[in-house]
Amino acid sequence: MLRLAAAITLALSSTAALAAPRGLQVEDLVTLARVSDPRLSPDGRHALYVLRETDLEKNKGVTAIWLQPVDGGAARRLTASGSSANTPRWSPDGKSVYFLSTRSGSQQLWRLDLTGGEARQITDYPVDVGSYRLSPDGRAVALSLEVFPDCADLACTKQRMDERAADKSSAMLFDKLFIRHWDAWKDGRRNQLFVARFGEDGRTGEPTKISRGIDGDVHSKPFGDAAEYTFTPDGQSIVFSARIAGRSEPWSTNFDLFQVSVDGNEAPRNLTADNPAWDTGPVFSRDGKVLYYRAMKRPGFEADRFALMRLDLASGERREIAPAWDRSADTIVLSDDGKRIYTLADDLGQHPLFSIDIASGKAQRVVGDGTIGGFDVKGDRLAFVRSRLTAPGELFSARADGGQVKQLSAFNAERLNEVRMGEATQFIFKGWNDETVYGYVVKPWNFEPGKKYPTAFIIHGGPQGSMGDNFHYRWNPQTYAGQGWAVVFIDFHGSTGYGQAFTDSISGDWGGKPLEDLQKGWAAAQQQFDFIDGQRACALGASYGGFMVNWIAGQWSDPWRCLVSHSGVFDARMMGYATEELWFDEWERKGTPWDNPENYEKNNPVNHTLRWNKPMLIIHGQLDYRIPVEQSIGAFTVLQRRGIDSQFLYFPDENHWILKPANSLRWHHTVNAWLHKHLGQ
Repeated sequence: MLRLAAAITLALSSTAALAAPRGLQVEDLVTLARVSDPRLSPDGRHALYVLRETDLEKNKGVTAIWLQPVDGGAARRLTASGSSANTPRWSPDGKSVYFLSTRSGSQQLWRLDLTGGEARQITDYPVDVGSYRLSPDGRAVALSLEVFPDCADLACTKQRMDERAADKSSAMLFDKLFIRHWDAWKDGRRNQLFVARFGEDGRTGEPTKISRGIDGDVHSKPFGDAAEYTFTPDGQSIVFSARIAGRSEPWSTNFDLFQVSVDGNEAPRNLTADNPAWDTGPVFSRDGKVLYYRAMKRPGFEADRFALMRLDLASGERREIAPAWDRSADTIVLSDDGKRIYTLADDLGQHPLFSIDIASGKAQRVVGDGTIGGFDVKGDRLAFVRSRLTAPGELFSARADGGQVKQLSAFNAERLNEVRMGEATQFIFKGWNDETVYGYVVKPWNFEPGKKYPTAFIIHGGPQGSMGDNFHYRWNPQTYAGQGWAVVFIDFHGSTGYGQAFTDSISGDWGGKPLEDLQKGWAAAQQQFDFIDGQRACALGASYGGFMVNWIAGQWSDPWRCLVSHSGVFDARMMGYATEELWFDEWERKGTPWDNPENYEKNNPVNHTLRWNKPMLIIHGQLDYRIPVEQSIGAFTVLQRRGIDSQFLYFPDENHWILKPANSLRWHHTVNAWLHKHLGQ
């Protein structure tokens, strides 16, 4: 099998591409169309999806809803230009499409009848609709709205926000954490769950709040969505995931599943109170007797394995469906016959779609080779978005068993027609404790046998993450290959997709096993690929990768001509006090910084700055509350005071990620210029 071989080569098959005159440039990356969120019609014949395009003049991405016949044929844009639309969903009869749009000035729910006519606004609330889910009969809709929990109606929330905006004082008074989360300061509002019924005119009236008494967010912040709640098949109640933690919220990962009537006349009932860890992603069997969901087992650990669970609602009996499948499940979809669960999971440097037999727990790859970014299943039809290291995401169809794969969209074909991607090869080597570790090498776009090339050595974040066969829009190896450099990246101990024990191994040892893997991986890459110039290389990383660059600067700086640290942890002890999601550091360091200070100092870059001697580019965004900007300011201060060649690229309007198109261009050009300065062409 290729997976057991020493290398897996992912090459472009297009002859035209092989004759292309240039590599991928930053301008290409930023302006490529992005396909996401495929949704099959009830009969499986058509697929809705979201297409994101970049408006450089407005410095933002703009999204639209498209419709694609699954058997092939021309796609059709459904939503108008000038405003963004997202989250397309079919009506139960397949005759209408619902979606969220900002075209009215705030994000509201709209409906478009496919028989003809213009889209109609369905909700008109004084607050944005964050997410939604239609009831099985299409007569009602569940809505997540951000409100003050003690307000009796939506007008109350709007009035309070208007009063705050008019107040000449900007002071904010807090009596508990969170005070800020991800990139926003907390103002007391919560995502709460409501249900609204459609009137005879198709519009909704005043919604009924059903998450009464829930001092948590439904959906969760900052990245939750409607996958965290669902209707029962009869439409009479809803099950949702929420964290009820009070003052312990910043150090708790205890999300539970609650069931509540849609009329809002009762308090939600906790279905998973016995599990102190994370429960989410509810999906019902067709008869409503069984609830499927995902659950972690260890409280406080956000990178624990998500197991697939089955709960018999009548008896209360629950069991894990696939205990021998050592992967962490993503969003789940139930097959029409109720016998299989479809889900995504990291797996050996890829992110394929799996089918899990509910009775036996047997897992089978349905679609592999690359990264599946979203999918839907209806009957024997499958729609999914797939990207590769050599290709951005496009829409595909297949049978539900993965056969007859067919590409349906090619939005980037014209732009990429003259681009030659760097060939990517997966390789393996013996890492820490002689355990097998995976990595990738990408050739420069203009590769010629016999030549040696400068190399970008990229270290992924997380740290419980993976950098593999994926077309990424922030850290894309092809942008470096497009500059004429080789690229190397390693899924070190702590990465996901290699079993939970492998993922667990980094906790408490950030600078140990992973560093040894990186060192051995760098040596193995030079040994297995003779075009890598080991004397001309720079190491780059963000988040945990930025920490590792800061750690490398004091532990393993010899191989590198230069370093790039984006949003990297510089002082681990201060990080434990200043980050917002405290559960992360408290798990990784096995305690708080006051109870176990030695664990925070064990692999702390700030203690080894006397050995820093390599040029370093530091990057950070002001709105990054996961790793506060002072971490990078501290690192830059050391470099400047010690007279080491250094730069600090600062973004006052970005968070942990650099997202605005103009800022992304500046980020890439600054990084490339830094590497050109120290590596040459």
